[in-house]
Amino acid sequence: MSQSHALSDDQVGQELKKMTAFIKQEAMEKAREIEIKADEEFSIEKSKLVRQETSSIDTTYEKKFKQAQMSQQITRSTVANKTRLKVLSARQELLDGIFEAAEKKLGQATKDKGKYQGILKNLMLEGFYALNEGKVLVRGRKADYDVLKKAIGDAIKEYKDKVGKDIQVEIDGSNPLPEGSAGGVSIVGAGGKIDINNTFEERLKLLQDSALPSIRTTLFGKNENRKFYD
Repeated sequence: MSQSHALSDDQVGQELKKMTAFIKQEAMEKAREIEIKADEEFSIEKSKLVRQETSSIDTTYEKKFKQAQMSQQITRSTVANKTRLKVLSARQELLDGIFEAAEKKLGQATKDKGKYQGILKNLMLEGFYALNEGKVLVRGRKADYDVLKKAIGDAIKEYKDKVGKDIQVEIDGSNPLPEGSAGGVSIVGAGGKIDINNTFEERLKLLQDSALPSIRTTLFGKNENRKFYD
């Protein structure tokens, strides 16, 4: 038969200390686990926030960089266009100056009457060939009528020699060229319906249109951006 023994106060105190120590140890371990878990979650959250902020900074920087690039391109394009326009304007002024100078010298061709007579003959012949009619009118400056009559005789003879046909040519005294004209002639056919303007001013305009590309090339060199040529 077993006999139960009651625990003494010392034994009870020791057991309480053991239980208290065990509970305290458990609490410390649990606290440590919580601390470690909290640190891990803090690190994860911190890394997440760092990534988010880094991504935001990268996005903002990329946006600002693109804006800066665009602004720089616009500035470069604006400067390039302004420079190009200034160059084109300067070139055009030079070309205009060349033809203005040429226009001022047109009248000098009429001073040598013999040479001028030959020029008038050739200008008329060009009109005769183009019209191919038996009768035409020729308009000139009143001051040129004497030399014009001689040139008409030369032109009629050469036309008959080249074409084998006669042509009747009269000076249109009722419609002379303006005295301010530099010279040349106007050949009228088809009963006044066709007027071939072979005045010096008109010939210079034609020359300006036809010779301008080659003049540009001579003065400024070949245009590397141009792909097609007439």
